[in-house]
Amino acid sequence: MTTAIRPPGRPAGRTGEELLAVARDLFLERGYGGTSMEEVATRAAISKASLYREHSSKSALYEAVVRHWAASGRDAMRPALDRLQTADDLRQGLSELAETMRAGILSEPVLAMRRLVAAEALTQPVVARMYLEESWNSNIHSLADTLSTMATKHRLHIDDPDAAASDFTWLVIGAPLNARLLAGDAPAPPVARTVDLFLAGYRER
Repeated sequence: MTTAIRPPGRPAGRTGEELLAVARDLFLERGYGGTSMEEVATRAAISKASLYREHSSKSALYEAVVRHWAASGRDAMRPALDRLQTADDLRQGLSELAETMRAGILSEPVLAMRRLVAAEALTQPVVARMYLEESWNSNIHSLADTLSTMATKHRLHIDDPDAAASDFTWLVIGAPLNARLLAGDAPAPPVARTVDLFLAGYRER
């Protein structure tokens, strides 16, 4: 039995998810306006014709990059939500979830993509709305479902699960997210305080 050996030559260019990673790096480095399809093709080691076969325009490529990023992070909180759902100590479970949320949402790669989408929201509104729905709102809905299933066991009064999930999320990451986006690194309120504020509003008395 013989195995065909590929002759030496130019390495294969990047396509599919690897191409999206190359394009994402360029968009993050130079913004949407400063990125050209020619440079994406060059960095990906493919021809412009090959690039246009996969993505018909720069706007289509940008949308594909953001959509792929949103999809890859959609279930990032799932392990933490599963742990929360089985937690006996609600305060401790929520505190662990809050730490996980801060670590993810406030990480530099996530902040960089958020800055990019926000910067291009006026010129690429469809992409911005898609990102909001498939990333942020999707995770809010997942947290809402978890809180709803835990309500009876932990005596939570939740008549609007999505609102409760949104309240918890903003209590946890609102101040540090604002600080990171506008003023660089800054101390965040203690997680325990944000959890206590949430429980003060949603625990049955």
